[in-house]
Order: sequence, then structure tokens, then C-alpha cells
Amino acid sequence: MKTIKGPAIFLAQFAGDEAPFNSLDSIARWSASVGFKGVQMPSWDERIFDLDAAASSKDYCDEVKGTLAEHGLVLTELSTHLQGQLVAVHPAYDEMFDGFAAPEVRGNPAARQKWAVDQMMKAAKASQNLGLTDHASFSGALAWPYLYPWPQRPAGLVEAAFDELAKRWLPILDAFDDAGVNVCYEIHPGEDLHDGITFEMFLERVNNHPRCNILYDPSHFLLQQLDYLAFLDEYKDRIKMAHIKDAEFNPTAKQGVYSGYQSWVDRAGRFRSLGDGQVDFKGIFSKLAANDFDGWAVMEWECCLKHPEDGAREGSKFINDHIIRVTERAFDDFADGGTDHEANCRILGLG
Repeated sequence: MKTIKGPAIFLAQFAGDEAPFNSLDSIARWSASVGFKGVQMPSWDERIFDLDAAASSKDYCDEVKGTLAEHGLVLTELSTHLQGQLVAVHPAYDEMFDGFAAPEVRGNPAARQKWAVDQMMKAAKASQNLGLTDHASFSGALAWPYLYPWPQRPAGLVEAAFDELAKRWLPILDAFDDAGVNVCYEIHPGEDLHDGITFEMFLERVNNHPRCNILYDPSHFLLQQLDYLAFLDEYKDRIKMAHIKDAEFNPTAKQGVYSGYQSWVDRAGRFRSLGDGQVDFKGIFSKLAANDFDGWAVMEWECCLKHPEDGAREGSKFINDHIIRVTERAFDDFADGGTDHEANCRILGLG
């Protein structure tokens, strides 16, 4: 068994225009001051990270790691959640997702998709230059608008969508394989990969690619009413990353999983800061330890109520308190009789 590394923090929800969140040095100093040991880096936010430079310059990568090290931090992974989303976009979402892309490709879905693939290829090289082994992303979605089968879906519609999704991702997965890095898809509503079944549908179409893996986030499973503890056992060989994020689900007579188009604070299912929701983190950390999870416990802050800085400070302590330092010996070693093969044969009555 392995002791989980952490706590780490995903910086996407914290980077901003105001100090201390507007430069790598200052956000690293702040992250360390509230108890984190690692950071997961959003690759699209040029205020704190330059993906083009990281893909082309090992010197730049050494500078990034050096800046973090000055504050006692390590880089856990890069994220391309926004770029991965744009690898596959249904036309219904074209305008809403355009803001994720570079200005020069907005309004041009074909150019935007090509740009997204190029971003993913750069992320593979950047991860390699940084000495990373895992990478966080979204799958994008072509079939999501047809999640609920009404009107009745035409035969073969979902299959065609997943065939195309796999076709787009296979070259990217191969590039990450060349770089020695796992692509870890966050299993997430809004993505075609939003539960175990859809992950398996995709995995089959990419020929069980060794770099096709999972970023586990229990908050998205609780809101779907999925067994998030059993998921850890079912997919333990593919789970390479974990977001530690809390949520709650409180259905009423008026709303359930779909939550009636309400804002986050008024939904039956809501994201909460760590410790304020319903996720069984004792069970999760026990499963991760027993399953030899070799990654980081990364806090992703999303809460409809609490201030993010309070959520980060409390979250680092929460994760630290839940990480299980695994034992190096069995609890009953004191009673070891020191038997050998011959003794075992005698005990069993074997000649």
C-alpha cells in the first residue's frame, strides 16, 4: 500500500487579476501559507502559466518548478479542462464554449477544434518537459444534448457520437503515450464521459488505450446518485488522479437530480466546501489507500456558499487529516510464530 500524497490545490478557481492570485510566485506563496504541498496547474491561464513556453522550453519548465520549490511546493499535474472540452463540442453549445478558445478561432468551430487539439499536443510535451506522469482534462461532448431519450433517439446516434469522439482523441492519446503521460478524464456531467458506462463505451473505442484513464471526483457522482465508493473498486486500475470535492443532495417534493433549472444555491444538488457536504471521505481515503492509489489528493474548491479562501484554508487541513499513513507491518506481527515450509506441512498433517 502507498500513502497518498497531499494536500494539493487546483489553482483554476483561484487565479485572478488581484494579488496574491495574479502571478505564479504570489499564488504559490499563498498556497503554501494555507497548508498545501502541491499545486495542480490550469494550462490556459497565462497569468500563472505559459503552455507554449512549457511545451518548447525545458528551461521555462525548470523555472516553474523552481518558483514552486521556493515555497516548498511541487507541481502535481497540468490541466487542460477547457481545451479538452473543445476537442468535441455539439453545435448547440458553440457560442457558450467559444469563450474557452483563443480569440482568433472564436466563431469558427472547425478552427477552434483544430486549436484545441494543438493545445492538447502541447500539453503532452509540456507534461513531459515538467517530468509529470498524469494529466487532467475533459473529454468534450457530442451526445450530451440527447442524454434523456425523449424524443426517442434515432438508432445509432449515440454510437456514432462515441465513434467520432474516439476518433478525435486517439491521436492525442498516442501523443501522451509518446510523452509517458496518462490522460485522466474527469468523469463529469456535461461531458460524454460522465459515468462508468460512458467511460467504458469510450475506452472500448480507443482500443483500451493504456493512457486513457480517470480523474475521480466524488462530488459529481453524489449529484448523479451513483455509488462513488464502489466506483473506486470497479475502476481502480484506471483511476490515476483524484479531486477531493464535497457536495450534497437534498431532494424535495419539487426537485431532484435535474433541479428545475435553479441557480446553484437553490438546487437540490449543490457543491460544498470540504466537510460541509455529504461525501464519505473516510470511506474514499480508505479505498484509495487499500487500492494503492499513487497520486495526489487535490482540493478543487467549488462551493455555492463559502468564501474560496476559507474553503482553501479549511480544505488543506481536511485533506491532511484524512490522508492515511499506511502501515508497513501487520497488526498481528507480534504473534508471528516464525514458521517455515516444513513447519506448515507438519501443521497441515502432510508428510
